[in-house]
Amino acid sequence: MQERSRPVVCQLLHSLVVGGAEVLAAELARRLSDKYRFVFACLDELGPIGEQLRGEGFTVEVFRRRPGIDLKCMKRLWQWWRQQRVELVHAHQYTPFFYAAAARAWRAWPPILFTEHGRFFPDYPRRKRMLFNRVMLRRGDRVVAVGQAVRSALVRNEGIPQRRIEVIYNGIDVAAFASRPADAAEVRCELGLDGGDVVVIQVARLDYLKDHPTALRAIHQASSQCDRVRLLVVGDGPERPRIETEIARLGIANHVRMLGLRQDVLRLLWASDIFLLSSISEGIPVTIIEAMATGLPVVATTVGGVPELVLDGQTGLLAPAGDYQRLGDSIVRLAQAPQLRAEMGSAGRRRACEMFSQEKMHGAYLSCYEEMLGNGKLGR
Repeated sequence: MQERSRPVVCQLLHSLVVGGAEVLAAELARRLSDKYRFVFACLDELGPIGEQLRGEGFTVEVFRRRPGIDLKCMKRLWQWWRQQRVELVHAHQYTPFFYAAAARAWRAWPPILFTEHGRFFPDYPRRKRMLFNRVMLRRGDRVVAVGQAVRSALVRNEGIPQRRIEVIYNGIDVAAFASRPADAAEVRCELGLDGGDVVVIQVARLDYLKDHPTALRAIHQASSQCDRVRLLVVGDGPERPRIETEIARLGIANHVRMLGLRQDVLRLLWASDIFLLSSISEGIPVTIIEAMATGLPVVATTVGGVPELVLDGQTGLLAPAGDYQRLGDSIVRLAQAPQLRAEMGSAGRRRACEMFSQEKMHGAYLSCYEEMLGNGKLGR
């Protein structure tokens, strides 16, 4: 397809740092580039994914939004859309949607696809935002939530009618998780672990919303009953000093490995026995889908869309947020039952393949693009 004949889609985000929304935006552009020309607009900063996309030949613009409501940023965004001949804006998260709708002002063009990937904590109704959403959401716009819990939050706290919100679950390349990238024993040896250890892995940004202290307390409790339990903490972030302090306070340094940011997460998953997530707030965490696709049973908290992923008692074990005792008991139960781990892991992989594949997700977004661009051309 010729360059000029492809409709131009703008992916609008806070930034292109490494995260679920950013990975989705980049993968959509790569997968659908034969049908659309994608350009990227970052309100705040570029990020490593942005640098990678520029290296691949994509246009990536950074607007350096100022604190507060930056009216000049909105004006520059509108002018840039016109320059790039943008025909559809895909806004990821609420703030990019707000800037897209405000930049468009009274116009109905370009149509906006707003994907809400998760919710801030605490989440509550904001009357001014409800009014803005009702006034600025046009007939040709679409709203997508990554799960039913996120959809309910958009209805309850943003005032968006339920009939206008479609659910498209996050998806991954499940085939990539089907074969082992390395021998588990080799990876364990690298980490100072052996075959008799029960390895629990937590892959998450070191952020207060992930509530790593609860995970550490769960490991402390579990290790008192099963001394071979080991926790791999994968990720980095502002909570690292607090986490290290908690490890020392609990006296569990021998049971925890702080691995920082890693490029070989799949290798680490294959070398593990149980996946752990102790968050107090979530949307649809891709890390859980990846763990399920790898065949790991999941121990997690019942927040956000987690129960939409993990079937309690079938693909994993769930506990209320902050309940380290129940999380710890769940870890012990799985640590002492290899057959149960295998059964839950197999059930989780089947569920990931059926419901959370990248192909299914990309197909749903492609349908949105096609329908919106068709309606948009008719309406202009």
